[in-house]
Amino acid sequence: MNRTNNPLRARLHEIIFEADTPAGKTFDLLLQLSILTSVLVVMLDSVASLRQQYGEYFTLAEWVFTLLFTLEYTLRLYCIGQPLKYARSFFGIVDLLSVLPTYAALFLPGGQYLLSIRILRLLRIFRILKMVKFVGEADVLLRSLRSSGRKIIVFLLAILTLVVIFGSVMYLVEGEENGFTSIPRSIYWAVVTMTTVGYGDISPRTDLGQAIAAFIMVLGYGIIAIPTGIVTAELAFKKQVTTQSCPECSAFGHDPDAEFCKYCGEEL
Repeated sequence: MNRTNNPLRARLHEIIFEADTPAGKTFDLLLQLSILTSVLVVMLDSVASLRQQYGEYFTLAEWVFTLLFTLEYTLRLYCIGQPLKYARSFFGIVDLLSVLPTYAALFLPGGQYLLSIRILRLLRIFRILKMVKFVGEADVLLRSLRSSGRKIIVFLLAILTLVVIFGSVMYLVEGEENGFTSIPRSIYWAVVTMTTVGYGDISPRTDLGQAIAAFIMVLGYGIIAIPTGIVTAELAFKKQVTTQSCPECSAFGHDPDAEFCKYCGEEL
């Protein structure tokens, strides 16, 4: 369906998918506020005292947001030339998951034998993922992570090697009497120490063990900065893109001077 033959579809696409028009900016702002408010309702509803006092209002608000997001999801499918492609995309799945649990509760009531179905309510938190589409640099960040994927994998393998070595050394130095009862447990201590988390459930007692621990802690600070540097280097080569979305396949990330979609060829 060509958008020139359907002005309504073209207008809806401009409002819902574009962020460079007054109507699109207003829609995005209202949608962001709705997402944040709906997630806040979910969080407040999980507090027993508040649920007991305001449970009816939470339920009403939940249905209002569910109907609004259902309407939004339906309109997104309507104004896209390839609705199935959008439905199978990351954002399409998130949009569906944000409304599905409320409807599922109608057919799967939480009786005494179905209390576990309440976990479906947690899926409503997926609404917060809908905020990702409003982050202008999200696509740039994802491309940078993909580009630096091999470097990060090599880095993680090097870290894995180090924690195995340090864990084995600490097992030999400290021994079972100081809480290092096995090499896997010692490796767990090395991971906690190298990441500077430091739970304190296991700690070295000998002078040599404490010296090794101090070295691992200092090393950990330097190691934490490496992945940041890898991704930052990729971000430095980011290419400028627009917020314009293809009306046919809903793809984004086009060049500022692009006239056609680089994925399906549809006119922008």
